[in-house]
Amino acid sequence: MSDIVEKTLTALPGLFLQNQPGGGPAAAKASFSSRLGSLVRGITALTSKHEEEKLIQQELSSLKATVSAPTTTLKMMKECMVRLIYCEMLGYDASFGYIHAIKLAQQGNLLEKRVGYLAVSLFLHESHELLLLLVNTVVKDLQSTNLVEVCMALTVVSQIFPREMIPAVLPLIEDKLQHSKEIIRRKAVLALYKFHLIAPNQVQHIHIKFRKALCDRDVGVMAASLHIYLRMIKENSSGYKDLTGSFVTILKQVVGGKLPVDFNYHSVPAPWLQIQLLRILGLLGKDDQSSSVLKRKYYNSTANKISFKQDK
Repeated sequence: MSDIVEKTLTALPGLFLQNQPGGGPAAAKASFSSRLGSLVRGITALTSKHEEEKLIQQELSSLKATVSAPTTTLKMMKECMVRLIYCEMLGYDASFGYIHAIKLAQQGNLLEKRVGYLAVSLFLHESHELLLLLVNTVVKDLQSTNLVEVCMALTVVSQIFPREMIPAVLPLIEDKLQHSKEIIRRKAVLALYKFHLIAPNQVQHIHIKFRKALCDRDVGVMAASLHIYLRMIKENSSGYKDLTGSFVTILKQVVGGKLPVDFNYHSVPAPWLQIQLLRILGLLGKDDQSSSVLKRKYYNSTANKISFKQDK
């Protein structure tokens, strides 16, 4: 087996089975390795697709019996869910476990909910009928005082959420734009971006809040808002020309190295952020000479800096 697979199997227990009662990290690792680990090792040792199909079908039969058993605990369900995710990643149908993924997100502790939400986001699509069963859980977690639960709810909303249920969570997500924690505000912006993609008419009334996100003191929140603006400006550039100066100011700060060094890539300040800003300015500058001149000025500045770094 390759070193990458071995390292992955070593890391996974810490991700899914940490802080479990009744046993320390060693016990968690042993429990995990005896199930998912043996499955992965068994598959990597096979030499044909037919052998893989036979092994996965045996695994799915065992998992179906386990998740359906009334004695299965949430901890056991979490471990089963990880194995179901792996089977689906290989292209095999594990639809019998979808409802159990939703139940795990509804009933489990933080770690179990995390795996449940992850499984739901991987298993289901936006039009799946089972997704409606998750709406009440998302609403409850958005109202939670636990930041982890709020983050998990916002993450799943930004990935998959039924269009017809947007009104049930929209006010809660709007409130999160004012949250004291940057990560919550950032995830709220991404959730609203998702809503804009699938139901733009339902978020038109909060465009003023998008402008506040653009001026947020956290770079991540500001960067997240650019996704929304790029989309909206593509649809109607004339309605946002008053923001040209704001985008130019942001680009000037980026090019000038005013952002944290975490955003640098090979000494280039936030290159993907620069590209997105230049795209926005390109749309705003179409048939607008003043905007085009500003964009060209900072494009040349960026190109010169990149060239200087490469020549050093």
